[in-house]
Amino acid sequence: MTVTIASPSTKAAAKPRRARSRLARGRWRAGYAFVLPAAVMFAVFILVPIGYAVELSFKALRVSGGLIGRKHEVDVGLQNYRDALKDPELLHSLLRMALYGLIVVPVMLGLATLFALLLDVPRVRLQRTTRLAIFLPYAVPGVIAALLWGFMYLPSVSPLRDVATSVGLPAPNFFGAHSIFGSVANIAVWGGTGFNMVVLYTSLRALPAEVYDAAKIDGCSELQLAVHVKLPLLRPAIIMTTIFSLIATLQVFSEPATLAPLTNVIPSTWMPLMKIYRDAFVDNDIYSAAATSVILAGAALLISLGVLRFVQARLFGDEA
Repeated sequence: MTVTIASPSTKAAAKPRRARSRLARGRWRAGYAFVLPAAVMFAVFILVPIGYAVELSFKALRVSGGLIGRKHEVDVGLQNYRDALKDPELLHSLLRMALYGLIVVPVMLGLATLFALLLDVPRVRLQRTTRLAIFLPYAVPGVIAALLWGFMYLPSVSPLRDVATSVGLPAPNFFGAHSIFGSVANIAVWGGTGFNMVVLYTSLRALPAEVYDAAKIDGCSELQLAVHVKLPLLRPAIIMTTIFSLIATLQVFSEPATLAPLTNVIPSTWMPLMKIYRDAFVDNDIYSAAATSVILAGAALLISLGVLRFVQARLFGDEA
């Protein structure tokens, strides 16, 4: 029998390998330990409600038992989805939401980009105060902001109507059948511009100063620097804020729901989430509301992914 005795050099080399292996396992466990609370919260508050909503969307209440009926749940397959897709109120609410988004997203991101570029100019004074003033409306809750603007819109107490009539202009009707879209969109623009401005401004501040110096050496003015240097480098941040703004548009609820008691032009199904709320908590039809919620969530996911892929394709295509 042959006995192999490891040399001292082999034993010395094996000890660092074992130490590195223990260190790697410790880091692996520590990483999972840090991620675990977030994963549990995500599963409990996101995945479980989504799964429950999907389960409810395949059910409905039926009455049986003759004169003394008894309600019980039954499986109806895709019937709730078919009914939701054929519901004209849902279609009309989606069209109104699309028009609302066409107003909010370009105006909000355009203003946010403009403010971020202006604040990034070295000669601008009071940058911190101005940045805080623009961001401050974002700190106001949506319901409170809608109430504040609602009193500004209300004909009997609106100071805006008084100002307009005092200078000889016609009194604006903020609660008209068409102007209501601008009135609701104004609240979202007022509240969301500051957040997007901070994101874009932070991205600008993270850009290397050498790029600016090289452009100034080549004779670029501040306007040329903003258009030809800063805006192209801001495209990833603009993509991100665009996707966030689209998702927020699909979730609009607080502003129109808060303004609804002040006017007759905002029905209870004016936006998709308002229709879902009415079906679930006013008409007590949680099954139809669950199906509509799943449809809206799927649409939000598809739109977000579609916009992301389209913009990234254009971005990388231009770079190529």
